[in-house]
Amino acid sequence: MKIKTNGIELNCVIEGEGAWLVMSHSLACNLSMWDPQMAALTRHYKVLRFDTRGHGASDAPPGPYTLEQMADDVHGLFAALGIRQAHWAGLSMGGMIGETYALKYPGVFRSMVLADTTSRRPPNAEQMWGERIRTAREQGMAALVEGTLGRWFTEPYRKAHPEVMARIGNDICNTPVEGFAGCCEAIARIDVLDRLKEIDCPALVIVGDQDHGTPPEMARQIHANLRGSELLIIESAAHLSNVEQAETFTAAMTDFLARH
Repeated sequence: MKIKTNGIELNCVIEGEGAWLVMSHSLACNLSMWDPQMAALTRHYKVLRFDTRGHGASDAPPGPYTLEQMADDVHGLFAALGIRQAHWAGLSMGGMIGETYALKYPGVFRSMVLADTTSRRPPNAEQMWGERIRTAREQGMAALVEGTLGRWFTEPYRKAHPEVMARIGNDICNTPVEGFAGCCEAIARIDVLDRLKEIDCPALVIVGDQDHGTPPEMARQIHANLRGSELLIIESAAHLSNVEQAETFTAAMTDFLARH
């Protein structure tokens, strides 16, 4: 269904019954990224998945976007659905949106799962993301597929699961260029690491041991700055650890949520 929020329409899906659990996907993905977790989570939670602005079936207005703007998108979504408190799970860009939201709207999140994400841009962020934006604008999203899949999954997994590569490659291709570029501008500027100490809710930080985009060292920094957080490094996984090692990821997430 489509819900109006913050001047745009977001596409979202609600499944299951229980406490609210909101799930936010990576750049150049959509809400289907969380499919591997749905069977386990909808047994115990009312799961809200949404396409971030510029992605999937949500509106893709001209950018640039900001993480604060995307946090406000979520806030409007919550207001429309009557959500006062929720668990949050975000991977990569979804984790950055979650961190930004928790700082801007304290007390709403009952817990946070932050997977394969960061809270501080690397020194070369502007150049790196600028190059990807130029590629998308000049050559189209298809030109980014091979390099992106190479960063998101380990080589053995890519070779063993061509059907997954085809599906996620298609999701990358179908991401609107304006949405991709707008979100790249937002995540290239993240810098909230030193403020994470302000967040007061249980958190589980997850990262693939072979994630080179948001590597384990970044996860350790987030863990060190989030009071009382837990850290899980998943073996034989790169950036989309919830897909590559779905069973391990889902088990860790369900165990964490059950305790909070």
